[in-house]
Amino acid sequence: MTNRIYLDHAATSPLRPEARAAMEEGFRLWANPSSPHAEGRRAKQALEEARERINRAIGWEGEVIFTSGASEALWIALNRSKAKRRIVSAVEHDAVFRAAPDAETVADETVFDADALLTIQHVNSETGTINPVEPMADRVRETGMSVLSDCAQSAGKLTLPKADMLVISAHKFGGPIGVGALLVRDFNLLNPIGGHERGYRQGTENLPGAIGMAAALEAGDWATTAQLRAEFASEFASDRLTIGEPVNYIFALTHPTMSAQALLIRLDAMGFAVSAGSACSSGTLKKSRVLDAFGVPDDVAARTIRVSLGWSTTPEELHNFVEAWKSLI
Repeated sequence: MTNRIYLDHAATSPLRPEARAAMEEGFRLWANPSSPHAEGRRAKQALEEARERINRAIGWEGEVIFTSGASEALWIALNRSKAKRRIVSAVEHDAVFRAAPDAETVADETVFDADALLTIQHVNSETGTINPVEPMADRVRETGMSVLSDCAQSAGKLTLPKADMLVISAHKFGGPIGVGALLVRDFNLLNPIGGHERGYRQGTENLPGAIGMAAALEAGDWATTAQLRAEFASEFASDRLTIGEPVNYIFALTHPTMSAQALLIRLDAMGFAVSAGSACSSGTLKKSRVLDAFGVPDDVAARTIRVSLGWSTTPEELHNFVEAWKSLI
């Protein structure tokens, strides 16, 4: 193939033209938003406008804390929460376990109470499984506990669940790398640490990144329709690892005989960029912790790759991958 086809959007998506243009405007507002002079006030105004635009784009009515990405947002939520217990699902992203290494993992005998913070991702980054965050939040809210949802793979793509705290990452939906946000229903859920972002995050805000993230969320449209993505999914009815209800833009595909590493090499040589699991672990030969937690047999996990679509994926690219996959089968 003369032109390569990128199908690893769950790792990162290309920067949208709208986000690039917005960032160029942001670079011209080079002053520190915390400075009291006119230049600083102008930057501060642009930062607050970006905050409001993000709220409108995703329908969030709470607070927005800008961060360097999803990992930092998860760290703030898990380490600054006023809850005394941390409870996480077994299929969370590795960033959750790095931020809260001593967290309890949800089990049948888990007792939920008002002193707990439950962390449950919205869309799994390896299988595309949609977790019923909102119904779960409604159920456990009776106990007085809080719910945190990692929405890195759903922001800008799906309607976000109503939870107490949400995490988003700009580069997953065509915004710039290095900026994300922790969305908080009420600041009283967190212990402040001083510094910037109303005292809940230290470090000068990334103004160009915040403006770029807002522009990417507002852009919305994809090069492929939902119908085309559904038709693409139907091509892999027998090869897709389907766990629960999956989205139509993240696919865990299992080959009948070829290993994931061999598949990655073959597809890369054919001009396709795909991965085996999340970007933080796809370079290892170990079985995916997420697939293991989902109960996927070792031999199946060893033959499973991830194909993920994004805003720039075209109908021609979908067609070409279907043909390539069929040739490998």
